[in-house]
Formats: sequence, structure tokens, C-alpha cells
Amino acid sequence: MDQQEKMGIYLFCGIQTEQKEEFGVVELDGTEYEIFTIHYKDAAMVVAEVPLKIYHPNKENLMFHQNTISEVMNRKDTVIPISFGNVFKSVEDVKVLLENLYPQFEQLFPKIQGKMELGLKVIGKKEWLESRVNEHPEIMKKANSVKGKSESASYYDRIQLGGFAQKMVSQIQGEIKSEVYQPLEETAEAAITNDPLGEKMLLNASFLIDREQEKDFDAKVNEAHERWKDKVDFKYTGPWPVYNFVNIRLSVEES
Repeated sequence: MDQQEKMGIYLFCGIQTEQKEEFGVVELDGTEYEIFTIHYKDAAMVVAEVPLKIYHPNKENLMFHQNTISEVMNRKDTVIPISFGNVFKSVEDVKVLLENLYPQFEQLFPKIQGKMELGLKVIGKKEWLESRVNEHPEIMKKANSVKGKSESASYYDRIQLGGFAQKMVSQIQGEIKSEVYQPLEETAEAAITNDPLGEKMLLNASFLIDREQEKDFDAKVNEAHERWKDKVDFKYTGPWPVYNFVNIRLSVEES
């Protein structure tokens, strides 16, 4: 490694502890860096001293960030994830940051103690979505009127077709929200929906779950899947740190 290369402090997550802790090493560009903690009262940042530079969110870098937080999560009951790519110039800067963040951490620790995040994406199967389209003669009529026309000649037909299709998708999303999302929301500590990714995604949701409730929640997901498996695919992921349920603003400026 270049002896002149400036080093910085990379932030992974916050935890509740007064003890100095180590979490093994993280490998970056073929070099291993120790993972350790920086403290203020009963709060600590899990960090590594790494080259001070901009870390781009490519697959390799995102994996080193996520894997490190997951390793911490395996050992600690309360983990506040920090977004990817935050590097500070010095340990002292991180201590100032942690002191400024402490009021937020103090409120968050009891709220997320023993909690985790689970994700559920529901994706419509092509054949089922097509069958739903066929139930709407106005969509089929518009689709047929567009066929064979030039793009400019069918411009207004395409606009109307898009409107009909969007209305149908919204209707299906409403059914999924009512029959899948809302029963799961009742079991969870908290739940949010995110924007769908792609035309066939009907639900993109995250749930805050108490670790002790994970089996009950899994069972409800499986029940919903049994009812819908011929129509949609479920992508059920986690456990994750509670990314969607904390909003930490990082700044070394005085608050």
C-alpha cells in the first residue's frame, strides 16, 4: 500500500455498547482492514480505517458494506445501519458525529432493540397478468387498434391504452395490498411500501419485525403465498438491519 495514502474512517453502523468491540476484518482491493468501534456514552460506531477516497456503489463495494453490517447484526441485538459510502477524515470527526447523533440514537435504541427488517416483493406472473388484460375488452380493443399503425398515427390510441393498463395494474395492486400486505402489516411492528420496480411488480414492502415474532410472520407469508402462488411470485428476503425504519443524517457540524 502507498505509504503516503491518506486514511479515513469508514462507517458501517451504530450499536449500543460501552465495551470496545472488534468484528474481524473487511477486505478492500486485496487488503484487509480491522473492524472496530468508536464510542460516546453507551453508543458506538462500527468502523474500519481505510483509504480516504470516494467509494462507488458497485457490487463489490456494496457487498463489503452489507456483509459487515450483517456480521454485526449476528452478534448484536440492536443495529442502526448507516448508508453506504460514508468516510470521515479522522476518529475525532467520528466522535463529534456520534456526540451529535446521540440524541437520535438514544431514542432509536429502545425502539429497534431486538428488531429486524424483512422484505417482500410480489411479482405478477405473465400469464396471469395477460388473463387479467383479457377480462377488459376496452384494453383489448385499444391494443388491436394500435397494431399495424405507425407510431405517430396511433399516438392517441397509445395514450389511452396506457391509461387503461395503468388503471388495471392499480386495481391489481389494490387487491395485493388488501389481501397480502395489510394482514402482514397487522403482525409487524411497522410496515412501509416502496415504489414498485418494473411493470410486473405489484408490491414492494418492508416490515419491522421483533425477532421473537419471526416464525409467526414467516407462517403468515407462507399462507399468503399458498393463496396467490398460481398468480404471482413472492420474493421474501431478510433478515436485514432496519434500513427502511431509521433516518440518520450524518454531519460533523454542530446541531
